[in-house]
Amino acid sequence: MSQPKQITALDLPIPEKDQLPEEFQKYFNKCEEKLGMVPNVLTAYSQNIAQLDVFARFYNELMFGESELTPLEKEMIAVVVSAQNHCYYCLTAHGAAVREYSEDPVLGELMVMNYRAAQLSPRQRAMLDFADKLTHQPDQILEADRQALRDVGFSDQGIWDISNITGFYNMTNRVASAVEMQPNLQYHASHRGI
Repeated sequence: MSQPKQITALDLPIPEKDQLPEEFQKYFNKCEEKLGMVPNVLTAYSQNIAQLDVFARFYNELMFGESELTPLEKEMIAVVVSAQNHCYYCLTAHGAAVREYSEDPVLGELMVMNYRAAQLSPRQRAMLDFADKLTHQPDQILEADRQALRDVGFSDQGIWDISNITGFYNMTNRVASAVEMQPNLQYHASHRGI
């Protein structure tokens, strides 16, 4: 597995791809086929197969599982949470995903810098305001905050999904920041054409 010199500030025992269990070799091959790389977060987690398995399954379910949230909306949440937490890795990776799903590099940059400056639908604005508040003031979430989401069309299941995605990225931001995880260089250039 081709790796940058430094994935994190930690000296982790990162295995070569051919040293991974077969299912993860296939998973990494699929990443390379679809993304042109194995995201460094997966490479970092590969030093603990049990954690890689849980992380990958939860990530894939949250981001690609059935939900009333679109893939773009899920990535928008990831970016808003990561912007509030100043997570370089996640802003770079998920900013690229916003650019990809929206087909709008300007929106991708606005989301990274300040989602409030972007022209968003009332649904997206309410969703991101909720994610922002849940990131900064989780103890201040009130029924009025949940009702604001219902008022723009989210079901209670949608609110659950917004909350889980927000919580997941608050966790991953903290891990990435704690170990100074570096984003793959490919993220920087992807989906920037206008």
